[in-house]
Amino acid sequence: MKRSLITAALLAIAVQIIPLPAAAEDKAVVDAMESYLDFVDYGGATIFPEQIPKDDWKKFFVIDARDKEQFTKEHIPGAVNIEWRRTLAERSRIPKDKPVLLYCNTGSLSAQAGFALRVAGYENVRILQGGFAEWKAKGGLDAAEKATAPAKH
Repeated sequence: MKRSLITAALLAIAVQIIPLPAAAEDKAVVDAMESYLDFVDYGGATIFPEQIPKDDWKKFFVIDARDKEQFTKEHIPGAVNIEWRRTLAERSRIPKDKPVLLYCNTGSLSAQAGFALRVAGYENVRILQGGFAEWKAKGGLDAAEKATAPAKH
């Protein structure tokens, strides 16, 4: 226990003293991000829950980008759990031949994961606007049907 605390303290000091190479200094990384930003659509590949008819959900490879605990508690049916930080590391699990839909609680972390995937060449990625919270509030899998239903007076 004492040895691991000493090791952790030395690593923390080393990180502060010895600067790690920043991705921003890697011209290829910066060029890829710049190229993506030049041509990405205004919405950044977002899609609203009410834009997806119930039968179309099965056409998506749905990724719940939240942590395992949140995923286990509740998630969109059929979703797989790949935490947002792990999307690039686990990209071999993510298909390029069908639409991919990423979500987190509100859409901000899944947007970061989606950005990384899009820069890495995944043009089939969409972000669920508003995340799980908005999906639930708008009716879940029935959001499209509820959005187009006649108003009840």
